[in-house]
Amino acid sequence: MQYKNLSIIGTSHIAKQSMDEVTHKIEALLPDIVAIELDKNRFNALLSESKHKPTWRDIKRYGIKGFIFASIGAWAEKRLGEQVGSAPGGEMKRAVELARKHGLKIALIDEDIEKILHKISSSMKWREKFNFLVDIFKSLFTKQKLEFDLRKVPEEELISKLLRQVKKRYPSLYKVLITDRNKLMASRLSYLMEKNPDKKILAIVGAGHVDGIMRMLKSY
Repeated sequence: MQYKNLSIIGTSHIAKQSMDEVTHKIEALLPDIVAIELDKNRFNALLSESKHKPTWRDIKRYGIKGFIFASIGAWAEKRLGEQVGSAPGGEMKRAVELARKHGLKIALIDEDIEKILHKISSSMKWREKFNFLVDIFKSLFTKQKLEFDLRKVPEEELISKLLRQVKKRYPSLYKVLITDRNKLMASRLSYLMEKNPDKKILAIVGAGHVDGIMRMLKSY
């Protein structure tokens, strides 16, 4: 998607297609700034050779619900990535590598992961906790056919459908993970565009964020 001096790529964090699209777009566009859906902590973790093992200190920092949610999410993403032979976050890592190769500026535009997990811990309702446990149980003990190919980025219509389901079933999670982060990323992209009007900016974000970010940018 293109808006003024900004281009946005919507990715799937485990799809090889996303890695190919990121590579092609950066090589073809050679933007001045590559903005990615990461914060400082996730950026460092993504590039680190050593894997961080969860500790009791992490539980205290994130809150128990946030910690559990992050742990299950990471496990599920890793499991799906193994099915398609792709490491989670591979497209973001590729973007960083190419930006460094070509001497491009990197901008981290997402909210700090600790703040996200704290908000999940404080806002998640009992109904959502129950729904979460039910959905985890179903995923472990029933075979469900996916509506899309994990190796590719889902179509926009399907993304909208999935987001509507999440919003209905997990309203507080939707606010924390989608609405609030869309606002923050749109604000930071708007700032980058304003401060760098003659620079080409390429933003790489999860496909579920693209439409919301674009609507907010245009409303600004």
